[in-house]
Amino acid sequence: MEAFEDFLRTPWVYWTLLVAYTGTILSIVGIILSENRNPVKSLAWVTVLLLFPVGGIILYIFFGRSIKNTRMISRRNRRKLAELALPDAVQSSWDPYSREIRQQLMLARTLTGSTLLTARDVEIYTSGADKFEALLRDIASARRYINLQYYIFADDAIGTRIAEALMERARAGVKVRVIYDHIGSIKVKNSFFRRMREAGIEVYPFFRVVFPLFATRINWRNHRKLVVIDGHTGYIGGMNIADRYIDGGDFDLWRDAHMRITGPAVGTLQYSFAVDWRFMGRELIEEPVYDSPETADDARAAAECDASASCSTAERTAMHLLTSGPTSQWSNIAYLLLKAIGNAKKRVYIQTPYFLPTEALLKTLQAAALARIDVRVMIPARSDSLILTYASRSYIQECLRAGIKIYFFDAGMLHSKVVIVDDDFTSIGSANIDFRSFEHNFEANMFIYSTKVNAQLRKAFSADMRVCTRIRAAAWRRRPLLHKAFESVLRLLSPVL
Repeated sequence: MEAFEDFLRTPWVYWTLLVAYTGTILSIVGIILSENRNPVKSLAWVTVLLLFPVGGIILYIFFGRSIKNTRMISRRNRRKLAELALPDAVQSSWDPYSREIRQQLMLARTLTGSTLLTARDVEIYTSGADKFEALLRDIASARRYINLQYYIFADDAIGTRIAEALMERARAGVKVRVIYDHIGSIKVKNSFFRRMREAGIEVYPFFRVVFPLFATRINWRNHRKLVVIDGHTGYIGGMNIADRYIDGGDFDLWRDAHMRITGPAVGTLQYSFAVDWRFMGRELIEEPVYDSPETADDARAAAECDASASCSTAERTAMHLLTSGPTSQWSNIAYLLLKAIGNAKKRVYIQTPYFLPTEALLKTLQAAALARIDVRVMIPARSDSLILTYASRSYIQECLRAGIKIYFFDAGMLHSKVVIVDDDFTSIGSANIDFRSFEHNFEANMFIYSTKVNAQLRKAFSADMRVCTRIRAAAWRRRPLLHKAFESVLRLLSPVL
C-alpha cells in the first residue's frame, strides 16, 4: 500500500494525470462548441465544466448529450398510425380563421404534421379531485381499450384507486396499456406495477434507467400526461397521478389544469401514445379511434362555430396536439408558442410552475409588452424546487423593465401550464416555460382555437389573481443582495437545469 502511495507521489504520474484531465475537459468543451448549439446553452455547459471540473464532466455525460433527429418510429408506421387515428374525413377547415391563426396551423403542420380536429365536449379541470373522479368514471365505462401515460404514477391513495380500476377492467377483458416515466416514478415500489402486470395490464417504464444505460437515458424524460379510452374519450394536461393534486402535499393547495375531451380530437392523443408505445419496442397499436367520424361539412361547421363568440358550449371545439422532445428536429412547442405570442393583439396570460424562458421567448414577451399588449406571467411564490424558484426569479427584473406583469401565486404550488392569447387561442398540456420542457423532455400540449375555452381559462386565471401578489419593480429591486447573487449564479445554469 505504501509503495503504491509513493508511486502516486512521483512527479511524472502527477503530470500525466493533470494532462489527461485537462485534455478531457478541453475535448468536451471542443465537442460542445463543434455542435453549434444555442450559444447560451453552450456557455452554460462551459461554465459548469470550468467551475466544477470533476462534477462538470459527470453532469455532461449524464445531461449534456444530444439525441436530436433520432427517428422514434419508421415513416411507414407513422403513416399507418395517422391513417388510423387521424383520418382526412374528420380534419377541420381552416377557412373561418384569421390569417395569423392559419399561419400557426401551417407551422404546426410543417413541424409535426399536426392535424386540426374537433372535440364534441371539452371539460377543463383545475381541481385534482374533480379530474380523478371523472377519470375513474371513464375507466369504469371502458369496453375495448385504455391507453394511459403519466410522468408520475404514484402508489398512494389515488394511484391505488386508479390502479385497481385499471386492473378490474383488464380482468374484464379490456386491453389496458400503461406508460410511466422511470425517473418520474422512481420512488414507486416495483410491487405496485407488478400487481398490474399480474392482472393483465401491459405496463412499461419509458427509458428505463439502469446500468449501463444510466448515463445515456437519465436526461430524457417522458413528461406527457394523457389518456385515451375506447378511442372516443381523452385526457391531457399537467396533472400526474398523485395525492398532492388532491390534498396539496407539502403545500396548502396544488393548483393545476387538465382537460377532458371527446370526439375526433382524441385521435391526436391516440397517435401520440401509439408513437411512444412503438418507440419502446412494443407492438404497433392498430385499434380504431372514434367509430362515427363526422363529415367534412360537419368539420367546417365546427370550425365556424369556434371562430364565433356566439356558439353555445355544446358546440364542437377545434384543436390540435403538438408533441416535442429531444429527438425532434425543432423545438416544436416553443416555436408555436413564439408564433402565437408574436401574433397577439390584446393579451398574453401565462401560468407556469417554472419560468426559465429561452432568449427568443423572453424577447418575444418583452416585445409584446413594449407594444402595449397586456402580458401577465403567474408563477408560484414558492415552488417544489428551491433551485428552480430562484432561477425563475432571475428573469423577473427584465420582464418588469419591459412592462410584463409578474404575479406570485401565494395560495400553494402553482403547477398549471397554460398560455392564453387574445380571445381565441389557448394552450394546455405538460410543457413548462423552461429549457428542460422545450429541449430535453418529451412533452405534449393541446392548442385550442375557441373563444369558449379561452374565456373559461381567462376566468380561472382571474380567479387565481385574487390569491396572488403582483410584483412591483421598485419593491423587487430592494430584495436582499444575497438573493440577487443566488439568482445570478443559477441564471448561468438555467439552460441545463
